[in-house]
Amino acid sequence: MAEKYNTREERRKQGQTQKKGQNNGPKKPTNMLKRIFLILVTIGIIGLVAGGAAMAYFISDAPELDEKLLKDPVTSKILDENGKLLAEIGKENRDYVNYEDIPDLVEEAFLATEDSRFYEHHGVDFLRLGSAVIANFKNGFGSEGASTLTQQVIKRSYLTPDKTIKRKVQEMWLSIQLERKYTKEEIFEMYVNKIFFANRANGVLTASQTYYGKDLNELKLNEAAMLVGLPQSPSRYDPYKYPERAKERRDIVLHLMNKHGYITETEMKNAQSIDITEGLQEIDKSQIDTTAYDAFIDLVIEEVGDMGDYNVFTDGLEIQTTIDKDAQEYVYNMLNSDEIINYPSKDLQAGVTLLDTETGEIKAVGGGRNTTVKRGWNYATDAKRSPGSTIKPILDYGPAVEYLNWSTYHQIKDEEYKYSNGTPLKNASGRHYGTVTTREALARSLNIPALKTLQAVGLDRARDFATDLGIPFDKEITESAALGGGKDVSTLELAGAYSSFGNNGIYNEPHSVKKIVLRDKTTIKNKTESKPVMKDSTAFIVTDMLKSVMKEAYGTGRLANIPSLPVAGKTGSTNFTPEQRAKNNIPSSGVKDSWMAGYTTNYTVAVWAGYDNASGEQMEYLGESSQRIPKFIFKNLMEHMAQSKETKDFDQPDSVVKVGVIKGSNPAVKANEYTPSSKITYEYYVKGHEPTQVTTEYEKIDSPSINASYNQESNEINLSWSYPKGNGNTQFEVKLSVDGGAQSVLKKSKDTSLTIPNPTPGSKYTFSVVALVDNQQSDPASTSVKIPAEAEVPEDTEDEEIEDPAEGEDTEQETPAEGEEDKQDEDKNNNGENGNNDNNDNNGNNGNNDNNGNGNNDNNGNGNGNGNNTDDGNGNSGDEDVEGGDDTTDPGTVEEEKPGETPDPDPNPDPDPNKDTE
Repeated sequence: MAEKYNTREERRKQGQTQKKGQNNGPKKPTNMLKRIFLILVTIGIIGLVAGGAAMAYFISDAPELDEKLLKDPVTSKILDENGKLLAEIGKENRDYVNYEDIPDLVEEAFLATEDSRFYEHHGVDFLRLGSAVIANFKNGFGSEGASTLTQQVIKRSYLTPDKTIKRKVQEMWLSIQLERKYTKEEIFEMYVNKIFFANRANGVLTASQTYYGKDLNELKLNEAAMLVGLPQSPSRYDPYKYPERAKERRDIVLHLMNKHGYITETEMKNAQSIDITEGLQEIDKSQIDTTAYDAFIDLVIEEVGDMGDYNVFTDGLEIQTTIDKDAQEYVYNMLNSDEIINYPSKDLQAGVTLLDTETGEIKAVGGGRNTTVKRGWNYATDAKRSPGSTIKPILDYGPAVEYLNWSTYHQIKDEEYKYSNGTPLKNASGRHYGTVTTREALARSLNIPALKTLQAVGLDRARDFATDLGIPFDKEITESAALGGGKDVSTLELAGAYSSFGNNGIYNEPHSVKKIVLRDKTTIKNKTESKPVMKDSTAFIVTDMLKSVMKEAYGTGRLANIPSLPVAGKTGSTNFTPEQRAKNNIPSSGVKDSWMAGYTTNYTVAVWAGYDNASGEQMEYLGESSQRIPKFIFKNLMEHMAQSKETKDFDQPDSVVKVGVIKGSNPAVKANEYTPSSKITYEYYVKGHEPTQVTTEYEKIDSPSINASYNQESNEINLSWSYPKGNGNTQFEVKLSVDGGAQSVLKKSKDTSLTIPNPTPGSKYTFSVVALVDNQQSDPASTSVKIPAEAEVPEDTEDEEIEDPAEGEDTEQETPAEGEEDKQDEDKNNNGENGNNDNNDNNGNNGNNDNNGNGNNDNNGNGNGNGNNTDDGNGNSGDEDVEGGDDTTDPGTVEEEKPGETPDPDPNPDPDPNKDTE
């Protein structure tokens, strides 16, 4: 059966196979393939025609070859913020080298790095172009270039460096034309003389002399490779500023030279092992700085280089900058003369940055004092020092408001404290202030609350917050960062960070260039970074606390305050180590660096002052007077800028609420409507995080019961009031208004009655009495008395003879009844009249009497009570020295300024802002 089954099964399968074979016979050809072929051919033809037309269109407006532009550099114009010419640059510092004087080593380095098939193509390398097209198709247009040396000469001479199809087509067309007109050697000579090498070095010969002080034939392999690597991004690979980047780029050049067979692997490795700084000479500083704008122009040159492949010395650019000429001249004069600031030494240096708070535009920079070189060291941008306590809003309190919703009233205990590693920490004043608000902690610049705040925020969140504000940390931060340790900054970076607080939490990257216009009139706008970095509630609350730094009696920034401006700011200073103090005989009051940073709604200013203190030399320090120089610079510059532009106050956003809080309450308790004003402090909270508990300590107090009557016989008003709930401390304030006029205070005492003699006939006297109980005030109780007009003489007595007075009788004064004489004396003492009544009987004008009595009582009381509590505004209310080094503190720790106690006001404040008044 099995055999028969298999046989049938096999037969069935064979039958199916035969049927399939019959069904799968050759099919008749169709027109489908023809149609597809024709469609593809048609698309190809259309593409070629369209591509040819596009290329013809692009080529039609390409510039013509001009030998002058190929070989001679074109100067660039730098314009101020109003479009007026500021300077022209590009005519100097270029040495031309002929092709026959270029050594093989230098040529081979360029060919290996920039165009290995230079002597094989005809201006365009189609093999490299094909590779680039594939890369651009995969990664997007512009992701990889295929420019030859010839194309680079064309681009640098005529065209923009933008990666657009039109520019590339024109570049290739002109490159082919250039190869037809000039030899390869001539084109190579154009290239090496045209390219820019940073540090004002134009052309390879100038670069060799600038960096190594050598002619080209004297260069070593590692030196030639370093120079050849620079043109790709001169500012980025500057060996003086970025030696690590420069070494990485040099080693790539050496690798390419080995890859293309110009050097052996051993030569490559030996050259790569040499330190990048070996053989480098100092930058030439022989040129005298003669203008107020050079420090700013330095920034422009660097920034243009960062915007793309542009060279201000050769490309004939028109550069629209952000400079305010008046502000720049003022800063320059302030730093380089004694007209505004009296400097203790010509060696004391300072750096200043002035920004537009809203846009981040750099309006002026102070590059240093007594500078003697162009393109030299810029103390506003190149000098980076520990920021001291100016970092506290950025790393400590700003993040606390942002992430923890802290208010200006948040309570922190200032007490004996240590870092987490056990190192003791002290305040600069050497004392503790107990539980304080964040407002007071920041205004006093207390170190211990600052560290506690950083610990509450967390190191990672604090670092991220600072990074968003343009102050990145290269590595993990430590707790000493809370006071300025672990990160050096420039005034430019610090101003950029502070401007974010003044700009509702929006960070704008500081920049000096608005746009550049190329020779073909193409406009390139500067694409600067702008981003929200914090909530508007954070920006406002930190700003309000920084206002207290400037205005409160305990604030460390009082010397920099401008009473007429809404200004926020922070001071800072850094210490020497105990070893440095001992070695250089530095007193405890001397500091290494002094800072002042702050802002209005219009401008942001950051100032640093200190000494270079070169290694191995005797260290100089800032004394108590010199430490104040940044504050004076800040104040004078802000006042100068405010003269031409109205300064508005900072707007409170809807995300912030202002709350009246019971002073000293912890946790915070809201004041009610009956809370005495002396017990309330008004603080700012993030909306939704304000206190909800309301005080029950204060209730509405009753008003007095008051009564007033006129005694015609004695011609006086008798006023009395009662207050049954009063205690021995209850006082009453009595006010008077005559005929609806302004109220005046008659008296403030514990008395419950008052007599007003000789009122004016026909007038209406209105009295109000307020009860004052335990600093609470009742609603006023009021009553009025109308004085009758003078009575007419009766007719029946008109002709009566008036008797002469008896001998010895006093017609002007009524004899008091028995017992009334003592009471009148008592009333006089209580009312402060003290005999002034004697003068009133001549004219019957009780108003003069009342005013005299009240004036002696009230004015003296108020004057003595308030006079000595006012800060004179010149910084005379306290001292702001920095705590000196202490072996018990972390020697690397930066401590803050020490605010002083409020002294009596100076009756003759010195108007000189630079005079030592603290």
